[in-house]
Amino acid sequence: MAKPQKRYVCQQCGSVSSKWAGQCADCGDWNTLVEDAGAVVTPFSARHNLQSGGRPILLSGLDTDIALPERLQTGIAELDRALGGGFVEGSATLIGGDPGIGKSTLLLQAAARLALAGKGVAYVSGEEAADQVRLRARRLGLGNAPVQLAAATSVRDILTTFGGSAAPDLLIIDSIQTMHSDLIEGAPGTVSQVRASSGELIRFAKERGTAVVLVGHVTKDGSIAGPRVLEHMVDTVLAFEGERSHQYRILRAVKNRFGGTDEIGVFAMESEGLSEVSNPSSLFLTSRDENVTGTVVFPALEGTRPVLVEVQALTVRLASGATPRRAVVGWDSGRLAMILAVLEARCGLAFATAEVYLNIAGGYRVTDPAADLAVAAALVSALSERPIPSDAIVFGEIALSGEVRPVAHGALRLKEAGKLGFSRALAPAAQAEGGAIKLSGFKDLPRFVDYMLGR
Repeated sequence: MAKPQKRYVCQQCGSVSSKWAGQCADCGDWNTLVEDAGAVVTPFSARHNLQSGGRPILLSGLDTDIALPERLQTGIAELDRALGGGFVEGSATLIGGDPGIGKSTLLLQAAARLALAGKGVAYVSGEEAADQVRLRARRLGLGNAPVQLAAATSVRDILTTFGGSAAPDLLIIDSIQTMHSDLIEGAPGTVSQVRASSGELIRFAKERGTAVVLVGHVTKDGSIAGPRVLEHMVDTVLAFEGERSHQYRILRAVKNRFGGTDEIGVFAMESEGLSEVSNPSSLFLTSRDENVTGTVVFPALEGTRPVLVEVQALTVRLASGATPRRAVVGWDSGRLAMILAVLEARCGLAFATAEVYLNIAGGYRVTDPAADLAVAAALVSALSERPIPSDAIVFGEIALSGEVRPVAHGALRLKEAGKLGFSRALAPAAQAEGGAIKLSGFKDLPRFVDYMLGR
């Protein structure tokens, strides 16, 4: 239990004594020592006072002119784009994704390219034997890359191996859920083991200047398994997205201390591994030889990269009294409900007696608010059975008042659409001019609906 520390202060000279005395030992006056309440002292604070006993740390100014860490460019443009220019020396990167999405394949390809460029690369697998990794590398045509392979799960063994010799430029740990630290009790994959193993590997990266890449498992809802603090500990978190039934894969930066989180890398899974997709719009646009009702092309924006996707809508009239269904794939169902409410309240279109189905072609997921007008166009086209011209793109944000609001980077969206052969755009009236593309502007949604219905 904490007890107050007694002390006695001389009222004449201010000297402090731990015991009372009739005469002050410093000034010699009598009856001047008065008890004063001191700080509360506990046995723990008496033994663990952190204000002394340590060593001073070296401080440097923010404006100090020193050599900044270099980046390791993998030679895979889409991966470097998502990383912000490549792996940073001494950084820790966490990459997660569904099983079979291509995490190990992508990292093996990046490791092989860096090794062929003369960098020291080590690949430590806790799930496969070294011969199995070598077999997969030969299947990908990377069997001649001088990558150092190992199959280990002990963090102490890994750090002992690379700590005593020249540290590699890139160290890949596949995966962090299989690593084990003998300082912590518990099986590999538990919260304490993942946190302890990651902490030791990240410390090694900071001290030796090695770029460490950790592969993480994901749960059934897509989030990275293990403690949430793991994402706070690392410098970069990459999410590998995509459906195994689709060819494309998207590498998205969820967190990046050395770059932006608005860039993506697009890959296609082939027999020789993951190949880069320089024109992602080709994956998400279907054949548009003829006009089809309920389909519209929307120029989505991922960071600084525009991606043209196709929005598809279908409405089915129901008998009176039946409950209509709303099904959405690739978009927010709550935002669809908002668009339907605005169309009914501001434009007089009746969707209450019709089932509504909305789909983003190719399995792409859209979070851009600029897709509001494209969704509204697809819904109006499906309801009225009037097709949208195949050479037109649609984008714009819709307010609850029915106003069509301008969106960011409109010129970039129009420029990309012009490259792919589109000649007209339906957009907000306040949007900038479209250059070579004919731009039709609309201030509010009722005027846009009137244009769609030919009024």
